[in-house]
Formats: sequence, C-alpha cells, structure tokens
Amino acid sequence: MQVFDIASYMPHGYCLLWDPWLVVLYAGSDLLIFLAYAAIPFALMQVLRRRPDIRYRKLVALFAGFILLCGLTHLVSIATLWVGVYALHGYLKLATALVSCATAVVLFRLVPRVVAIPSPAQLEAANLRLQQEIAAHESTLAQLREAQRDLEAKVEQRTAALRLANDRLEVLTREMVHRSKNLLAIVSSLARQTARGVPDVKTFVELFFGRISALSNATSAVLGSASQAAAPLEDVLRRQLDPILQTYGGRVTLGGPPVEISAEAAQQFALAVHELATNAVKHGALSSAEGQVRLGWSVTGEELALHWQESGGAPIREPATETGGFGMQLLTRAVPAMLNGTAERSQGPEGLSYRLRAPLSSIAAAAETPQRLLEGAAFQNAIAT
Repeated sequence: MQVFDIASYMPHGYCLLWDPWLVVLYAGSDLLIFLAYAAIPFALMQVLRRRPDIRYRKLVALFAGFILLCGLTHLVSIATLWVGVYALHGYLKLATALVSCATAVVLFRLVPRVVAIPSPAQLEAANLRLQQEIAAHESTLAQLREAQRDLEAKVEQRTAALRLANDRLEVLTREMVHRSKNLLAIVSSLARQTARGVPDVKTFVELFFGRISALSNATSAVLGSASQAAAPLEDVLRRQLDPILQTYGGRVTLGGPPVEISAEAAQQFALAVHELATNAVKHGALSSAEGQVRLGWSVTGEELALHWQESGGAPIREPATETGGFGMQLLTRAVPAMLNGTAERSQGPEGLSYRLRAPLSSIAAAAETPQRLLEGAAFQNAIAT
C-alpha cells in the first residue's frame, strides 16, 4: 500500500457534493483548528524554555507533541477534500493516538503528585506565614541586639565603676600606708619625749596614753567622714573634748565656721586641744568650780585662727616639768611647725590664752600634704630640744 497513492481514492469533496458552503465550512474549520493546535505547542515550549525550574517537563512536552499531531491531522483533512491522501491521514491519526495514549498513561501516573502540589492560595498563605515568621524573627533579633547593646553598656559601666573603685582603693591603700608610717613616727616621738622628765612610770603611762587617745580620736573623726581623707574641724575637736563636755557641760563651749581639714592636720589639732584640756582640768580653769573654757576658730583670708581661752579659774600652778616641758613644746613648737603656722601662749588675769594660726593651704582637705608631713622624722625634729 502506497502512502501517497491518491489515484485509487475519491476526494472527500465528492461526499460533500462539492457544495461550496460545506467545502468552505470544513476547510475553514480544519484550518483554524490547525493554526490553534500549532500555536499551543509553541506557547508550551516557550514556557519550558523560560522556566527551567518547572517540574514534569516531559509531560508538558508530550502534551505539546500530541496537540501538534492533532493539528497536523486537521491540516491533512483539508487536503483530503481535493486529494485522496487517506493513507497519510491515517498514519498521522495513528501517531496522534500513540502519543495521546502515552500522554494519558504518564498523566494518570502523575495524578497523585500533581494533586499534592499546593494551590496558589495555599502557596500564598504559606508565603504569608513565612513572611510573618521572618518579621517575628527579625523583631526578636532586633530585641536581642538591643539587649546586647544594653548589656554591653552595663558591662562597660560596671567595668568603669570597678576600675574607678580599684583606683580609689589603690589610692586609699597608699594613703593608709602613709598615714600608718606617719602615725608610728609620731607615736614613737611622743613616747620618747613624754618619757623625758617624768618622775615615774605611772605618770608616763597617764600622759602617753592621753596623747595616744588624742591621735585615735582624730583618726576616728577622719575615718568616720564621707571621704575618709578629711574631716570637719568641729568634729575633730568635739571628739577630743567629748569627756570634758559630758563632765563640765556648759562650762566648756566651742564653735566656729565649717572647715574641712586633712588627716595630718586633724592629728595636730587633736594633740594641741588634748594638752590644753588636760592642763585646764589639772591646773587651769576647770580645776575650780567657776572656771570656764571657750574654744573658737575663725577664717580670715587664707588663714585659720584657733583660740583657746580660759576664764574664772585659779591662777595656774603647773609642775615645773610641764611648764617648760613636752606639753609646752607641743603647743608652741611642734604643732605650729607641722601646720606651717604660729602659736602664742600667755597667762593673763582671767586665765590661760592660746592662739594657733595656720594657712589654709597647709590644713585644707583639698590641699596637697606638705612634704615634711610625709617624713617620719618631721615630728621628732619639731619637738627636739
């Protein structure tokens, strides 16, 4: 059988009696179907070419093939209206049938997979959920970053505070070492100088421990202050005179403007006031029933003046050992020298008067301690006879 054997067959137009409108209807319809079936595979192949990520590409290719073959059968149908190429037409239909069956088999096998593919609405919903989760994660991440910045800032602040505390502790340690050395030097000098000229051990112990107590009161006043490097002058004096204030009440008064003094200056003021108070109780105004003591201080310009005035007491009869002894040296030589100041001690009709003047630069809390206050031998040299 010859595929292009057309002599043995009658054209299809005879079946239509060559009715013009039927011939045009058949030929026109088949032509439009062919054009459409030829365009559809072209469009499918364009999609496959532009979207290489599409799954089931072979199925799409099978659809394009059987649609194209269907179009070709309609094109040959147009030819059979005038030429009896029925064998060719039949072979095209067979090829179309085979490709269609293969497409159907593959399609049915892929039905479960295709059905499982999420719909666009489901994909949009899933995409929306993902966007929301991403936004939530970004918000959480932003909060974590903010918390990290806050934590780093707090750590930096705590580190700076710790560093500052360590620096202060180091300064305080050096200061305490210096004070200890200075205090030991003063105590040593007090012990040696007090031992000179005393008649017995009991007198030495009484005088020495009284002076040590004065230093202790001064140190307590400094350590009890907020800075632990200075103390108000009034606190130092009140601590030193506390036993006398409690014993004699209104007979002892003191007052003056607020003045912050250094630790070294507090020791010197405490020693001076201790000597004055001890002499007042033993030999001065407080040894009588009517005697009074007034302790005051004032600031004039850059100088502090402290005034101890006794009144109403019996004339002082100090022991010979104390009149020109260590107590006198403390009041008139040692304490003024350590404060870079001057002192005056006089005995009038009303009683003992003692004035101590010192520059604020030598006693103020903010001032640097003079170098001679840092030397262990300074106090001893000041009272050496």
